[in-house]
Amino acid sequence: MIYSFLRKEKAPRVGFQGGTHLSIRDPETRIPAALFRCDCSPKPKLSPPPLLRAKNQRSRSQMDLENSYEISRTVDFIRIRNYTKVVLQFPDELLKDSASVCKALRRELGKSVRVYVMADTAYNSCCVDEIGASHVGAECVVHYGHACMSPTSNLPALFVFGKALLDISACAEGLRAFLSTTEKTTLVLYGLEYAHAIQDLQEALTEVTVSPNGNSNVQYAEVACLFIDPPENNNSKHEKSDHGDDGKGLQYHFCKREDFSCKYHLGGLNWSIPADRKMEDYDICWIGNDNSAFANIVLTFNNSEIVRYDADENKMVKDVSHLKRVLKRRYFLVEKAKDANIVGILVGTLGVAGYLHIIQQLKELIEGAGKKSYTLVMGRPGSHKLANFPECEVFVYVSCAQTALLDSKDFLAPVITPFEAMLAFTKGRQWTGEYLLDFQDLISSTQPAVVTKQGNELEEEEEARFSFIKGGYVEDTATSQENGEVDDSTSALVKATEKAMTLKSQDTDAVLYKGSAKSGSEYFSARSYQGLNPDYENPLPQSYVIGRKGRASGYKDEIEKPESDPAA
Repeated sequence: MIYSFLRKEKAPRVGFQGGTHLSIRDPETRIPAALFRCDCSPKPKLSPPPLLRAKNQRSRSQMDLENSYEISRTVDFIRIRNYTKVVLQFPDELLKDSASVCKALRRELGKSVRVYVMADTAYNSCCVDEIGASHVGAECVVHYGHACMSPTSNLPALFVFGKALLDISACAEGLRAFLSTTEKTTLVLYGLEYAHAIQDLQEALTEVTVSPNGNSNVQYAEVACLFIDPPENNNSKHEKSDHGDDGKGLQYHFCKREDFSCKYHLGGLNWSIPADRKMEDYDICWIGNDNSAFANIVLTFNNSEIVRYDADENKMVKDVSHLKRVLKRRYFLVEKAKDANIVGILVGTLGVAGYLHIIQQLKELIEGAGKKSYTLVMGRPGSHKLANFPECEVFVYVSCAQTALLDSKDFLAPVITPFEAMLAFTKGRQWTGEYLLDFQDLISSTQPAVVTKQGNELEEEEEARFSFIKGGYVEDTATSQENGEVDDSTSALVKATEKAMTLKSQDTDAVLYKGSAKSGSEYFSARSYQGLNPDYENPLPQSYVIGRKGRASGYKDEIEKPESDPAA
């Protein structure tokens, strides 16, 4: 930096300060002290003004928002279907961006479309909350974040999974290392938030995933759908949709054999294998977090070798034994449910298609097993809520596949899935290792029926059952009913109640009696505590009486009472 002050009268004088060259014509010219602090360092880059810098930051933030939340695709979906009321459903972790997403959609859609933000769902955030959306008369729900992809009952839904970061090179290197240790075909499954990066990962692994005979030893699952139509609005049963930009609709089935192949649908992903092969012939690599979706994969394909690539830590995790140990716990709960007489059916969803069908199917199954069932609707179940129903010895939780496992040491009674209820309450059925979490697969299977047995079949069912929990042979309630100990089902509850009301022993322990009670009323009558003043010996109302007068320090009847002489 050079400063020059020119005057013609005087000879020049030159000085240096801190590497700065000063050319001064007038020796009397006073140089500001600030000039001598300048140096010859490189000229710094000029930063934009604060207003322009803030504008650029907002532009980048807006671009990231539109990319992550797929604003353009959402706008096209709403415009094509001519929706006028749309609900945006956000989970708790994405609620901070709800205002920005809503503002961006309103800017594109205009005033003709009303957009609402919905959070704090009644049940699970992975399911479409149709009950909450119906409060504003919504025509469509846009679901953001992690989704279980359960079919809806009444409202169409568009899914925006988000775009989580995935290091393609690190993930490809981890897959290469795993492929070098196995000779089986590897099936790559992933969380839906990583679906945007699978194409790049597939291209990065193309060179190493082709065997010498030209066949690929890696198979990638595909996203099943990007939106869902309810059954009554979709004539093609969700296999394909005529609307939208991709034409992908939801497929219900878990495994469907057609065209010499078996097609699987699980966790929002689709893939197919040849009909002559089984899933045990494949190794599975999961890309994503250790969440409920991954637990669903491990429990369903418990005979396959499964590894997980942790995208957050960029490493391959091969130890998933903590999830496979869950199967032992679930089998124990199945054996415990076999000894239960009173079963509570917990309704964990009011929007997933088919939930009423599976509830009715469970009622018939429980009735056929000679047990009593009660249907309970309580929102998100917790230990404090379930403790209000101590008469229930086991609960059956009807919910989506990714929230079906509900187990805690705080629960006083075990909570099982509909599939586990089928194992526990179906006579003679044994667990073969197959495990299903989606009750949609149970609806399509053979439905249980209450059949009257005769001849040899009746004699076989009269045999006592060995209980692994009690350590001995027990007689099921269904057997006692068939032997004539209990009459028809319409009068069974009345007679059990009349019999229970005759029990007057106050020493009856409700906890010990719990295993022998056949209904809630019978259990209630045996409780030592039945509420305030349970016994009313005199049905007639008592006449009024005059209360005490005065203060607590001394009522009138106490003052007027003569004091006794202590000497006497």
